[in-house]
Amino acid sequence: MDLFEPVRRPQPVAEPLAARMRPRTLDDVLGQDAILGPGRLLRRAIEADRLTSIILFGPPGCGKTSVAEAIAQVTRRAFARASGVLANVAVLRELIRKSEYEQHAQGRQTILFIDEIHRFNKAQQDVLLPHVERGTITLIGATTHNPQFFINGPLVSRSLVFELVPLTEAAIIRLLERALVDPRGLADHPVDAEAKALAHLARVCDGDARRALNALEIAVLTTPVGPDGRIALSVEVAEASVQRKQVLYDHDEDGHYDTISAMIKSIRGSDPHAAAYWLAKMLVAGEDPRFIARRLVILASEDVGNADPRALTLAVSAMHASEFVGMPEARIILSQAATYLATAPKSNAAYVAIEKAWADVEQARTLPVPRHLRNKKPRTDNERPEAEAPYRYPHDFTGHHVDQEYLPTSAVYYEPSDEGYEAIIRKRMEAWRVSRVKGAGNDG
Repeated sequence: MDLFEPVRRPQPVAEPLAARMRPRTLDDVLGQDAILGPGRLLRRAIEADRLTSIILFGPPGCGKTSVAEAIAQVTRRAFARASGVLANVAVLRELIRKSEYEQHAQGRQTILFIDEIHRFNKAQQDVLLPHVERGTITLIGATTHNPQFFINGPLVSRSLVFELVPLTEAAIIRLLERALVDPRGLADHPVDAEAKALAHLARVCDGDARRALNALEIAVLTTPVGPDGRIALSVEVAEASVQRKQVLYDHDEDGHYDTISAMIKSIRGSDPHAAAYWLAKMLVAGEDPRFIARRLVILASEDVGNADPRALTLAVSAMHASEFVGMPEARIILSQAATYLATAPKSNAAYVAIEKAWADVEQARTLPVPRHLRNKKPRTDNERPEAEAPYRYPHDFTGHHVDQEYLPTSAVYYEPSDEGYEAIIRKRMEAWRVSRVKGAGNDG
């Protein structure tokens, strides 16, 4: 550095709009009335300063950190924070040590807010457990993951779990309008925002308040002032600030499994419209088409089965065709398969049959193969020829059917439904049953 060059002091980095607009009261938190509305359990506990450890989970931008910030403002407790990404055991122990000092010296409990608590491993979470148990700290954990799967059971059992939902479009619009006039927000910028522009941001940001506020800030700061000294926030400007809607979807956790579950259950419930929507959501989010195709093949047997034997053929063909063609055209093939399966007659009789038989094989005594059904083998010396019932070839009998023992039990496994082609199968099986009762078909 030139000794005669003026010293450049680092300029403070301006916080993003979303951070500046953190709620200061519980009433400032929008879109979470189910847990923070008047008279609700969490609100009563906060206002009475009787808060116990809680875990907040929900999608990004729904207000988990905002709720924690509001709690910090409302309660009379000390407030400390850590991140599941950055903190380690040493950091946690130091925070807990300070909390113990605060409790003994000042008589105040400490709220320890841990963002992305699911990032902590088991050992890190176990460090918190005894202090949550004793009340040394009041834990507020925030996570985008289901606590039942990603947080230690003992820690969950000692906390109240609250699920936050994505913000509605109306709530995000209110948040954007507030940011435009709040001194902490964009009040210093003379903005004329079209209602349709704010509605577009609210719709495209898909319940994520942080993303909507960041998009609003980009739109305002990058739009030149007009001749009248005002910034015109039009729909075109709003569209440019959010180039493409981001679908909230994780590829190996809740979003992945919840969405494929929704598609499968929609098809099972014979709703082709819902099936097409959930299929589109997965494909737009970048889900592997092969994963979807495999699930359709399974469904074709499990939920359609012999009610429409063509369903499995079509599903297998769709699997091969979608892999051969690739995206984006594979979406058409998968849509054909999904809507066909959704509108096909349904039966799980084949699935039930193998489940019953499987359970019997696993749990009951294994049945021997009747001798007349076995592969031909040389007879041993201790076998009596007169005791062996001959195998009767069904094609030698009327209707290609003959009454003989195929299984040494009276168990019934396959019971076809009255749906689709299975109605025909059911009638055929009933005719065979009547034939056996009458002793027909045994005359060769």
